[in-house]
Amino acid sequence: MEFLSSHYPEGVGFIIRENHRVEPRRNIFLICTPCKDCQAIMKVLLLKDPKEDDCGQDPYVRELGLYGLEATLIPVLSFEFLCLPGLSEKLSHPEGYGGLIFTSPRAVEAVERCLQKDTKAEVWKRSLKEKWNAKSVYVVGHATASLVNRIGLHTEGETCGSAEKLAEYICSRESSALPLLFPCGTLKREILPKMLKDKGIPLESVTVYQTIPHPGIQGNLTSYYTQQGVPASITFFSPSGLTHSLKHIQELSGDSIGQIKFVAIGPTTAHALAAQGLPVSCTAESPTPHALAAGIRTVLQPHAC
Repeated sequence: MEFLSSHYPEGVGFIIRENHRVEPRRNIFLICTPCKDCQAIMKVLLLKDPKEDDCGQDPYVRELGLYGLEATLIPVLSFEFLCLPGLSEKLSHPEGYGGLIFTSPRAVEAVERCLQKDTKAEVWKRSLKEKWNAKSVYVVGHATASLVNRIGLHTEGETCGSAEKLAEYICSRESSALPLLFPCGTLKREILPKMLKDKGIPLESVTVYQTIPHPGIQGNLTSYYTQQGVPASITFFSPSGLTHSLKHIQELSGDSIGQIKFVAIGPTTAHALAAQGLPVSCTAESPTPHALAAGIRTVLQPHAC
């Protein structure tokens, strides 16, 4: 079944395969009426910053749109960077480290900010980047990996969906006597440092950012509920995002909160939801747009045609 979607530019539609996989197609102008159960477009809320990809659209919004779900992004966290001069100094001495670890996009941004200072960018391109690439650069998730690639570093471990799994991966490979440099935030979990310590792998953590509530949380959520109503699902992307937004969501949802499907981007966030007494309808199999969209679609449209 093929039909033109209002969510795409003129001449761009999507095709639904027999396995229910939705694929974008150009020059499709045949308009078919979807079955009765699929006519209402479900609205879903993602509590994250918008991030445009090469196509000029947030990949989560695009992927959910392919499943007929209308996604809205509301940022719930802001970040303040700390100790960047110290991080910059450490980046200038790759010979003192066995490699790098990145478990969040914000840590990569901290490195990017260091490279923008003075003549650091030129030195990075001329020699430092090559020296760091001679070492292991470990990351959690493809999103973080793509940001690390952007500053010219090769990565490994990106298929690990959590810090715990990345720690297991590092322990299975690392043999350097030099410490791994770990730029991190004030809210980092201790599981990765502990696992590496237990295996005798040296680690040097440097706190480079702190997480604070986004100043527009309450106003943005209120506007969303006023204009869109109660969403069919809400996805949380971190335990701290849950902490800073849950009270507002409970107040705005009122008695309707029981109809919302709560979704977590990963197991750590799912545990945080459960600790708040909220039912976790879905945890993404991996922290990627496709995995999240597939999970939400299964929860909201279990008998999708």
